[in-house]
Amino acid sequence: AYEVIETIDQKDYDKFEEELGDLLMQVLLNAQIAKDEGRFDILGVIKKISEKLIRRHPHVFGDLIVKDSQEILQNWERIKSEERAEKDENSLMDGIPINLPALIQARKVQSRASRVGFDWDKAEDVIKKVDEEIIELKESLNKLDKESIEEEIGDILFSIVNLSRFLEVEPEGALRKTTAKFIKRFRKMESIIANKGKSITDFDLAGLDEIWDSIKEDEQRS
Repeated sequence: AYEVIETIDQKDYDKFEEELGDLLMQVLLNAQIAKDEGRFDILGVIKKISEKLIRRHPHVFGDLIVKDSQEILQNWERIKSEERAEKDENSLMDGIPINLPALIQARKVQSRASRVGFDWDKAEDVIKKVDEEIIELKESLNKLDKESIEEEIGDILFSIVNLSRFLEVEPEGALRKTTAKFIKRFRKMESIIANKGKSITDFDLAGLDEIWDSIKEDEQRS
């Protein structure tokens, strides 16, 4: 799935086609294994997703009339609440996969809390919370408390995800783009150093920073 996302980001549609095939193979393979074990087959998989789509979109497949996207979301949450009740999932937080990437999981948790009004009023409030968590991290650093440091780092990340939600920025995608930007610049730095006939280990931090800054300046000019 992550390789599919990468091809989408790179707009490499030949590779995208290939990776979709790999993803589809995993679905078919696991469905076949389940069939061999007498559990279910691919037709059952298709039937379940079809039923779910129809059930959760009565404004598309049924007679329900909605006036805006907010009402669609509210109706979606009502339907999912009914589904959770049928599964004996009593908490709004039930059903969120624990193995999701942490940023995505945090975003889902915050979105569910927001739907019932447990949320900040505006982005500025979240920024204050980020600042507050950074102060608490500094206090933990002064105490050299490893467990507390880890907790405060987690609080900062959670608050940043919350801020991204308010600003309508997907945190996973934003971080992926920044990581890709870092990789691109690092490779450029390696290339510049190689063209000088040197190794990256020949430079101290100040020398590497100088090359790095020149790369950023070139990007800004282009």
